[in-house]
Amino acid sequence: MEAMKEPITVAPDVLAAVSNGEYHSPHDVLGPHIADQRITIRVLRKLADSVTLLTPFGEVPARHEYNGIWVATLEGTEIPDYQVCAVFGGSEAISADGYRFLPTVGEMDLYLFGEGRHEKLWQMLGAHLHSYDTSMGPVTGASFSVWAPNARAVRVVGDFNSWDGVASAMRTMGESGVWELFVPGASAGDRYKFEIQYADGSWHQKADPMARQTEVPPSTASVITISDFTWDDDAWLASRLERDPHTGPVSVYEVHLGSWRKGLGYKEVAEQLIGHVKYLGFTHVEFMPLAEHPFGPSWGYQVTSYYAPTARCGNPDELRYLINELHNAGIGVIMDWVPAHFPKDDWALAKFDGSPLYEDPNPLRGEHPDWGTLVFNYGRREVRNFLVANALYWCAEFHIDGLRVDAVASMLYLDYSREHGQWQPNIYGGRENLEAIAFLQETNATAYRNNPGIMMIAEESTSWSGVTAMTETGGLGFGLKWNMGWMNDTLRYLEEKPINRRWHHGELTFSLVYAFSEQFILPLSHDEVVHGKGSLYNKMPGDHWQKLAGVRLLYAYQWSHPGKQLLFMGQEFAQIDEWNEGKSLDWWLTDNPAHDGVMSCVKRLNEVYREHPALWADDFTNNGFEWIEMSDGDRNVLSYLRKAPGGDDQVAVVCNFSGIPQNDYRVGLPVAGEWKEIMNTDAVEYGGSGVGNLGMVSTEDVPWNGHEQSVLMQLPPYGVVYLTPNS
Repeated sequence: MEAMKEPITVAPDVLAAVSNGEYHSPHDVLGPHIADQRITIRVLRKLADSVTLLTPFGEVPARHEYNGIWVATLEGTEIPDYQVCAVFGGSEAISADGYRFLPTVGEMDLYLFGEGRHEKLWQMLGAHLHSYDTSMGPVTGASFSVWAPNARAVRVVGDFNSWDGVASAMRTMGESGVWELFVPGASAGDRYKFEIQYADGSWHQKADPMARQTEVPPSTASVITISDFTWDDDAWLASRLERDPHTGPVSVYEVHLGSWRKGLGYKEVAEQLIGHVKYLGFTHVEFMPLAEHPFGPSWGYQVTSYYAPTARCGNPDELRYLINELHNAGIGVIMDWVPAHFPKDDWALAKFDGSPLYEDPNPLRGEHPDWGTLVFNYGRREVRNFLVANALYWCAEFHIDGLRVDAVASMLYLDYSREHGQWQPNIYGGRENLEAIAFLQETNATAYRNNPGIMMIAEESTSWSGVTAMTETGGLGFGLKWNMGWMNDTLRYLEEKPINRRWHHGELTFSLVYAFSEQFILPLSHDEVVHGKGSLYNKMPGDHWQKLAGVRLLYAYQWSHPGKQLLFMGQEFAQIDEWNEGKSLDWWLTDNPAHDGVMSCVKRLNEVYREHPALWADDFTNNGFEWIEMSDGDRNVLSYLRKAPGGDDQVAVVCNFSGIPQNDYRVGLPVAGEWKEIMNTDAVEYGGSGVGNLGMVSTEDVPWNGHEQSVLMQLPPYGVVYLTPNS
């Protein structure tokens, strides 16, 4: 094949833009192009002394054309395989030409993304490794694609090009706003960013919004990654398909991974965490946000890389290992997810292409005044797609069993934390954020459709109607909602001294007025034991013994109340100090018999809970609950029945919130005969005083509380007793 002298002509201003990495369509100039029975090949090799094309048919010298652009022409219309040999100061650098490869983003990908319906968006955008077989050998590298519709030009920089993006300018994919480039030689582990030219001509380095791995903070680059992890949790996933988690036993242990035990990564924490959770008997672990975030004290609630597990604890496959091992231990995994807002860091999502892209452009809607963060533009199809696909990503790629959606109330209301004049009503004149509502409905419906057996959980602090109602009937479509009212009322009541509790008895009973209006989880979460609120231990009045008894009382009441339950780490052994994310939990307390007793109490509560469907099988209708006595505020006592569907199992619960024993306290029961004491929080093994009923009570023909039968019970101080028929 002979070289020819006349290349396809390119205008000087275009050559100038290409040579500076500022042209929106560099593939129109660089790489091979056919016209008039000749092939023109241009490559950009700044500062090269010479450039030669290596082909199967021989070497073709290129001539310098303009500011680092070299050009060669070949005869014919069939583009040969070739490599580029550039000489710099006597050293040769041989590489494939990234501009000769077809786009790695397909037309259907672009169409679905434009419609906001690409359910595997992470397979389209971001960095992906590829290998191409050519006659001169395999070409390996990575394709990069990013959405930046308002950018003038986009380049990719990274370890693979010495962080000089001039020769790695990306092409725009029509009106989609997507930019794409294949870079030969880029490999797993390489760090990278996108250089984006704003409309004013300035350049800005941005982390990849779709990065699936990042550097360890405070470094901010994205990292090319590929998974070689082999899952073996098929049995878990198969069993998940066969059950409805919302109506099964759900007892959640909430974990901040960075401070459960400081210094442990995903793999290191696996054995210790799993052993602890299995011992305690929780059904699920809920991790506070695992997506990458720059500011550690945000606990993960200010996310910059929604598709990347935080590198503080290891790489993505190490997180897969942790989840796989939890599943194989029979423990479900819930993750906190934060689509409500994101931080303003200029290297991340904020004004990504020089314009409000991910954030709402309306200043009265685009920023959270309380948190100093930005609000997503839920009405933009591509942004909505970014978030919906992210929920699917964690379920598909990490086998997450549930997402707890943070700060839902802030998404639902346009006037959330805003004064008069600081917000605009919707098109109907209301305060509801219609776009956010539609986004939540779409996310829930799509997540449940794609992942049967998962749970979508709302942290929603208002009385918004239909949070857990089906989207078909206008609900938001969540499976469960945190019961913040129960939490606030219960803790406020327990903070009162027993002598004053008679005046606050309604705060306990009020939760049953609305207990079945939604499908609730009862949370005692991290939010209740931080920022000066004190630990659960310190919320209780009295001396050390009374505080520990109050904690055990709280848990037994929580475990028996309608709704699932969640407990934050450290509270299982009644940590004395409030949570501090900067240090490990006070594990030394478990060497103290009294604190270890609280942990034994939690363990027994979970055992009883799993064993008795009455405590979980009908949490969401009043068929599963019946008051025995709700009005004995003078003695600070509540009693009620929990019932399984069909009446096959029932548990009587008697709670003494006073600081003194209640001797010979009469309780009406629906079944004659012996009732077994299956739980007593005052048992000596839990650190209690041992007041109880010797393991059994027998009914008498004394009508009481609307029942024909009743028993005389000994109620321990600050204690809860569970009874079940001794069949």
